[in-house]
Amino acid sequence: MQKQHSIKRKLLRLILGDQLNINHSWFSFVDPDVTYVLMETRSETDYVTHHIQKVAGFFAAMRAFATQLESAGHRIIYIRITDAANLQRLDANCDWLIRKHAFTEFEYLLPDEYRVDELLHNFCKTLSVSSRSYDTEHFYTQRSELAEVFKNNRTFLMENFYRYMRRRHDILMNGTKPMFGKWNTDAENRKKLPAGHVCTPPLLFDNDVREITAEILTAGIVTMGTIEAEHFVWPVNRGQALRLLEFFVAACLPLFGTYQDAMAPDAWSMYHSRLSFALNVKLISPKEVVDRVIKEYYARPEEIEYHQLEGFVRQIIGWREYMRGIYWLKMPEYASLNFFGHEQKLPAWYWSGQTKLNCLKHSITQSLTHAYAHHIQRLMVTGNFALLAGVHPDEVDQWYLGIYIDALDWVEITNTRGMSQFADGGLVATKPYVSSAAYIDKMSHYCSSCYYKKQLKTGHRACPFNSLYWHFLARNEALLKSNQRMRMMYTVWYKTDAMQRKEILEQAEKYLSELDQL
Repeated sequence: MQKQHSIKRKLLRLILGDQLNINHSWFSFVDPDVTYVLMETRSETDYVTHHIQKVAGFFAAMRAFATQLESAGHRIIYIRITDAANLQRLDANCDWLIRKHAFTEFEYLLPDEYRVDELLHNFCKTLSVSSRSYDTEHFYTQRSELAEVFKNNRTFLMENFYRYMRRRHDILMNGTKPMFGKWNTDAENRKKLPAGHVCTPPLLFDNDVREITAEILTAGIVTMGTIEAEHFVWPVNRGQALRLLEFFVAACLPLFGTYQDAMAPDAWSMYHSRLSFALNVKLISPKEVVDRVIKEYYARPEEIEYHQLEGFVRQIIGWREYMRGIYWLKMPEYASLNFFGHEQKLPAWYWSGQTKLNCLKHSITQSLTHAYAHHIQRLMVTGNFALLAGVHPDEVDQWYLGIYIDALDWVEITNTRGMSQFADGGLVATKPYVSSAAYIDKMSHYCSSCYYKKQLKTGHRACPFNSLYWHFLARNEALLKSNQRMRMMYTVWYKTDAMQRKEILEQAEKYLSELDQL
């Protein structure tokens, strides 16, 4: 009888730049028949203009992860951005590798971005070898879980989802009740920094990414912002991510909640954890972050009040998981929503920080310098102004997605097009997040040294936020007047003297005609 010869199994597994989870079950043992590939491609660097620190951070973290896997005995193929054989697309490179090395199987982890998910799904349809996809084993929830939670609802309130998460995972619960009888301590998390208060200096790393930045330049990748390539401050491996977590719980958690919404010109990181980049590339998991902060709270009951802890946990298991759920429920249509029909271009100074508006100058300059701004700077300064000015949501999406080191489509678009710009008409937020100068002054130390006068609605050097706020409400009355949370402001507007209303609207029109000069 003639012997049957089976084809030797050879498996190629793709790891994306935001899938650096060393605790994934894939890596629990070394299989000599499995090869892992990581790649730097122009398809991922060029879909928007990214901050130089974002591109360098991803490449540095990917290279460190590949080295870690190789040291553990795994077979690794790493394709650099400048490699001559690099076809500069995920699918093209994988196809080339499968043919070149005669791989018999292809596997990948489910992408977090719809664009990449569609790309790989369609790529697998073209393959003559078998293919499979697996969960990243990172999030608390599955892609479709939010849809299941709200399957009988017409609205998708984040607070309801957050309570579901608390119950489901038994986090900060006392049986079936929330600890201290409160689901949410947001009212205690809105204090301004006291005058003269000096924040704890942030933990900054000292990574040398000069080789990477040189390759980015050689490749001709267009970026924004600045970088100290010899002293790159963001975590690029799991060890550094864990150190940053330990620093946060030791030095920042005791004051995090109190001042989480505060803003100051000389404190770019405040008491925020700055763990979002490490989380979003999966160097650490949300569960280990939440477990660690809860452990610290119980270890230091005299130093850490409950609202410090709850405010942070809410951001991780509420906001982050909720936004991901909305993304997978509503994409791809979500990316084209424009409730107000806005068409304005983003002012040129969003790319330079050169504006006389002090809050915007500091928030944007900080972003260009550090590739980072915290959630209130994003929502109530840069996002607030863009919404008041009627900027097209596409413009806002691309700017946010490019400028921040932690910005990935699944988390950024739901925040910018949803919570920040209300372009989804209220799916994510219950009202537009707009304000006059009063809110910015309440939460920051920007206004006192600004060229514009926070108290003036009209006239020379009147703060643009004031007239633009009322102009936004007036021009969108038909869309917003039935919103319960907006009714009081419309009542105030129509109690204002008619001549004063006219002057305010004329002031706003003047500013709208000269946005680039503000």
